Amino acid sequence: MFACKCSDIYSSNSNRAFASTCPNPFNSMEEENPFREMAREGVPQTDEPTHVAAPKKEEQDLPKLSPQEFRIYNRMAEHMDMFHENFRQSWNLLMGACTAGKRPQGMSIRAFLSVGEQFCHHLTIHHTIEEQHIFPVLAKKMPAFKKELQLLTQHKKIHQGLDKFEEYISQCRSGEKELRLEEMKGVMETFGGVLWQHLDDEVKELRAENMRKYWSPAEMRSLPM
Repeated sequence: MFACKCSDIYSSNSNRAFASTCPNPFNSMEEENPFREMAREGVPQTDEPTHVAAPKKEEQDLPKLSPQEFRIYNRMAEHMDMFHENFRQSWNLLMGACTAGKRPQGMSIRAFLSVGEQFCHHLTIHHTIEEQHIFPVLAKKMPAFKKELQLLTQHKKIHQGLDKFEEYISQCRSGEKELRLEEMKGVMETFGGVLWQHLDDEVKELRAENMRKYWSPAEMRSLPM
């Protein structure tokens, strides 16, 4: 089991500390799969990955992967993309309403705000588990997952806007503010671009044609993910 729960680390509407407060749990390869931990923490995922996790034409100077090798190398991309697709769908519901100037038909203000609350909560859990239990393992060989480089920098930029979005929703929920969809759209736009870029970039880093550059099939099987 992991040393601590992400709910013990971050509270609502607080600035996120990106340095891990838990020891790296993957000193041993016998630890639990962090994707299962995300699911247990309530982070939803779709049933199937999207085209983002699908292979692109592989490098010509690399031998072709067998179907079994491809499944081994691409499984992390597919698992990650199923979580990411749920975030895309929630974002589209929220931003679609803001752009149209009306909530989805039959959805109350309370239910609409709940979608936003869950989006913020689940994305924070997702990123916390990644930073504590996935990125440190992959960073041993893969530059994109190293501290303060591409993907962690995107996390920071996302949460600069996400914290404000969570605060806005909380104020609307409490009655401190009246929900104004145009105002909500403005808050979402402060981090939407980097969020969508990140959701794709992270999966692409985990696709088979990239993972095979850094890991052997045996190492892939031993990764606790």
